Amino acid sequence: MTLPFDDGPGQWTGPPLTDDMVRQAEATLGVRLPRAYVDLLRLRNGGVLRDTRHPTSFRTSWAADHFAVDVLLGVGYAEGADAQSAYLIAEWGYPDVGVVIGVTPSAGHDTVMLDYSGCGPAGEPTVVYVDEDRLPRRVADSFGQFMSGLEPDDEE
Repeated sequence: MTLPFDDGPGQWTGPPLTDDMVRQAEATLGVRLPRAYVDLLRLRNGGVLRDTRHPTSFRTSWAADHFAVDVLLGVGYAEGADAQSAYLIAEWGYPDVGVVIGVTPSAGHDTVMLDYSGCGPAGEPTVVYVDEDRLPRRVADSFGQFMSGLEPDDEE
């Protein structure tokens, strides 16, 4: 499997994921994390993404048809989703629909989240993009579909 991360581990990458880290993250977040997300984090626990463009069917603050996401947050470390999500939701006024998993180039003005509002804490969340208007807009039906939708940034 080719990892979706750019180069080697860095500040956004946590320690190797363990079952205990997953249990603790889920307890902290109050949700069951998607299997595809956990499986990817077992290969590398977060990091800078190689493909950073995700297409949309709606206009964003980035463009008419996409947004950018630089980092996928892992779990079990200071910059991880379990440690940062509640803080980011409160700090930036994101909708309280789930878990912040993406860091965008704007560093807070928009984000990517796992959205549990339609499935409950034990269900399979959709993935939403939250722009400056703070409305969650579905960009993928699952985490796996979200990752499959990432494309190279053609402006680099």
